[in-house]
Amino acid sequence: MSLAFKQIFPQGTVNCNFAQYFIGQSYLCNLAAMDGNVDVDVSNVTFEPGCHNHWHKHQHGYQILLATAGQGWYQEAGKPARLLNPGDVVVIHAGVKHWHGATKDSWFSHIAITKGQSEWLEPVTSSGYNAL
Repeated sequence: MSLAFKQIFPQGTVNCNFAQYFIGQSYLCNLAAMDGNVDVDVSNVTFEPGCHNHWHKHQHGYQILLATAGQGWYQEAGKPARLLNPGDVVVIHAGVKHWHGATKDSWFSHIAITKGQSEWLEPVTSSGYNAL
C-alpha cells in the first residue's frame, strides 16, 4: 500500500468472499457484524487504484457510503459518475442500480453501512470506467 495513503479504520484482509464482483483488488474489514441485535453491516472497504465493484442493487434495505480516504467514484445507472473525496456521503436507496470504487490512480476507502441483500449484476464496462 502507498505510504501516502492513510486511513483511520483498519484496512482488513483481501476481500475473497466478494472478489468475483470486483475488478481489481479490494480489502474488507467488518466493523459491526450483523447479529440478532444489529440488522446492518458496517464495514471498511478499501480499493486499490483502479479497483471497482460491479453494478449492483440493494434489496429490502439501503446503503450509505462514508468516504474516508483517497479518491473514488460512485455512479447510479443513467447518471454521471460522482468523484468522492474524504468526508463525502452517498445515500443509496433500495433498488437503485449503482457501482463504486477507486479512481485509476488513487487508493480509496469508504465505510459501507448496508441493510438488506445485495443483488450483483454485470461488470462496469472497461470503456465506461476508463472514460472517467
